[in-house]
Amino acid sequence: MRAYELMIIFDGDLSEEAVSGYLSNITSTVESEDGKVVNLLNTEPWGRRKFSYRINHKWEGFYVVLEIATQASNIDSSDRILRLADRSEIVRHKIIRLPDDEAVKRGLLEGETV
Repeated sequence: MRAYELMIIFDGDLSEEAVSGYLSNITSTVESEDGKVVNLLNTEPWGRRKFSYRINHKWEGFYVVLEIATQASNIDSSDRILRLADRSEIVRHKIIRLPDDEAVKRGLLEGETV
């Protein structure tokens, strides 16, 4: 297992219900490939924030950060789904692999050695 941090920037015009729907879809995709979204209940949406520059004719977006524990090969399909998503709703996304010591410190790998 490896730990990842997934940041998604949704269009600022979306409602919170629409954002929740997308998050449940992403969570089900990760879980269908034997991964898990860790601390889903503690997932803290950063909320609406202004962009430094205009993206897709918008000045603000809704930021959400998820912590994911999964195999390295399984994260590719989630990345593909996010890349193919409608650009009017998901503005940007970024997947970062967390270092092992940081993942253990956050409780994502539960002391496993990778």
